[in-house]
Parts: sequence; C-alpha cells; structure tokens
Amino acid sequence: MASGLKKYTNRKSSAFKIQITSMVDMFVILLVFLLRSYSTSPVNITPKQGLRLPESSSPADPADVLKMVVSTDGVFVEDKRVLSFKDGTIDKADTESTDPQFIRKLYEALDERAKLAKSIAKANDSFEFDGKILVQADRTLPYDMLKRVMYTSMMAGYSDVKFAVVSK
Repeated sequence: MASGLKKYTNRKSSAFKIQITSMVDMFVILLVFLLRSYSTSPVNITPKQGLRLPESSSPADPADVLKMVVSTDGVFVEDKRVLSFKDGTIDKADTESTDPQFIRKLYEALDERAKLAKSIAKANDSFEFDGKILVQADRTLPYDMLKRVMYTSMMAGYSDVKFAVVSK
C-alpha cells in the first residue's frame, strides 16, 4: 500500500495554459472598429420635418453654438418661431423701410440671445461670446432671402455664420 501512495505523489505538477492570442486579436479588432465608428461631435443636429439641407463633402464637425433654422415657412431661433413667411417671402412689414435687407423681428430675437450670452461671459470667465451661429437652411430657398437673414444676424453680432449640410 505504501508503494501505491508513492505512485500518485511523484506526479509532476501540470499547468494548464490557455491560448488567448486569438481572443486578444478579436478584442483589438472590435475596439478599433468601435473607436473608428464612434462620433465625438458634441452637437446633435436634427433637421426640422420637411427641411431639406444641401449636400456637401466638408469634413468639418459643427460646433455647439446658437442654432437658427430657415425653412420655407419661417425662421426659428433655438426652435422658437421668430418670423413667418407669407407665400415663401418676407412680409414688408417685417423689414425696415430705410433698409429692406434688415429684418426687425429676427434682429430682436438674435440681439436678445447675444445680450444673454454676453452677460454669461461677464459672470463666467470660461465662457466667451464669439458671435457664431449655425444655420439650417432649406436648399430650395432663394439666395436673396438667405442673404437678408445673414445680414440681419451680422447686425445682431453673429458674424461667424456656418451652414449645416448633409454629407454626400
């Protein structure tokens, strides 16, 4: 019986080694795929229903700034309607008689936002009013209307106008 115990005690310790090389490769590929497809843009732009944005191949990401929508039925600043169009045009009552390019209601809404941003910038050193605005404009709008909207936004202090587009 003593010899029977001796058989089992002389066994060499065996270590079971797991081959994880292929599993590590799989996780690296998965990680690279997820990092490549992950968007780091802090801005989420959802076009209004019926709004058709123009196409572009620009790789630039939009910044988190004041958003203005110019659709075929009106102008919206941060999802609030500030101007309605009549038959796809700006009513003469909404423009200045001395300057027909200037849109009074749009100026008032943008000027209010600019004053709010400037007061926040005074209270908070990390925030700065830079006069940037992101415009979502329908591709069927005439250039003359967009020019009037941009002119009015520049008069209100928003001189850096960027347009939202759909990538090709």
